[in-house]
Amino acid sequence: MNKPLQTNPIKLSQPMGALLCFLGIKNCMPLMHGAQGCASFSKVFFTRHFSDPIAIQTTAVNDITAVIDGGEYSISEAIKNITKKVTPDLVGLFTTGMTETKGDDIKGAAKLLEDVQLMCYVHTPDFEGGLESGFAKSVEAIVDQLVEEKESIDTNKAVVIPNVNLTPIEIEKIKDEIAKFGFEVYALPDLSDSLDGHLGLKQGALSSGGISVEDIKKLGDASVVISIGASVNKAGTLLKAKNEKMTHMHFDTVSGLLATDAFYKALMEFKSISKPTPSVVRWRKRLQDALLDTHFAIGGTKVVIALEADQSLSVATTILEAGADIKAIVVPTKTTLLDHLGCEVIVGDFEDVEAKLQDADLLITNFHGERIAHKHHKVLLLRGFPNYETVGNQLINDTLYEGSCYLLFSIANLINSSKHH
Repeated sequence: MNKPLQTNPIKLSQPMGALLCFLGIKNCMPLMHGAQGCASFSKVFFTRHFSDPIAIQTTAVNDITAVIDGGEYSISEAIKNITKKVTPDLVGLFTTGMTETKGDDIKGAAKLLEDVQLMCYVHTPDFEGGLESGFAKSVEAIVDQLVEEKESIDTNKAVVIPNVNLTPIEIEKIKDEIAKFGFEVYALPDLSDSLDGHLGLKQGALSSGGISVEDIKKLGDASVVISIGASVNKAGTLLKAKNEKMTHMHFDTVSGLLATDAFYKALMEFKSISKPTPSVVRWRKRLQDALLDTHFAIGGTKVVIALEADQSLSVATTILEAGADIKAIVVPTKTTLLDHLGCEVIVGDFEDVEAKLQDADLLITNFHGERIAHKHHKVLLLRGFPNYETVGNQLINDTLYEGSCYLLFSIANLINSSKHH
């Protein structure tokens, strides 16, 4: 970044990424160690995005306890209050900028309470990193603290570690495709079962679905761990370290024709299968046809992308295959992931987006880019966090052959519609 400040930030904080991670674990209570306002903001933010209630508690650190308390008291009081009303299988304890600056010993606090409540702790200061790193650090902490080491493997067991940008339906689709190769598939975390927009019996105080704590503990005997997104590559490596016989497959993205080809090819080689299922072949042909049908609209269209790095790569990979001209990608945190794309990559904010939008036709970003897109009369595709404009965000699918088709059609239709106007 070449500016001394962000004037209109794209970046979301690490604690928000940690919250999303813990919401993918069944009967988990995310516990934010910080002020009440931090938890309130995150709760409202994700409630509006997913149109669903979000479970979160806070240690409610204030100006007095921040000075006199080392963290243990406010955490133990929060656990006491939580367990009076509900019985979580896990409490996900994560920090904020204030408690990190204060230097609270959350590991010690968790150890003191281990007889009372199973906890997983993670350091997520919001003065560094962003949404992706907060999510990834939390997955790493879960693997490190909960998964048991194993020496044998279950040849029919697979683990998917998704990045924070994958929607619940995308995680479900990826699990389903891996299951076609004869695996029993677990996702860590599994938002496809908790924030997928299903109608529950009642509004629960804990996360409504996801992978269970018991299943997490037993992930060490999986034959393969598949990490999707550069931000969670380390988490996949950590899980493999629990069992030297486990295989780790990593994919920076599973969007677009070539990246999805690589995904299925790796699975076929691992299972010694020469031919994929008919539905896979059929969807590949549909994507090929979609590339032909949409390149008249997308080909040559000048695009600016402003998303998290992993999602920027996925979207860019798909639209480049249809002939798009990416003028710039603006990301909230530093990354080398996008260097090979051959387009300008800026670590910046919406001020940088607006500057690059002058020469572009299409902006792909979150809800906060809507104002500048309308101001400059540019086509807008909403992706990423947050999206307050539309409902059904949890069921948007841009991955594999099927989702790539939907993404291309959505963009082509938007471009064609704007030409008529």
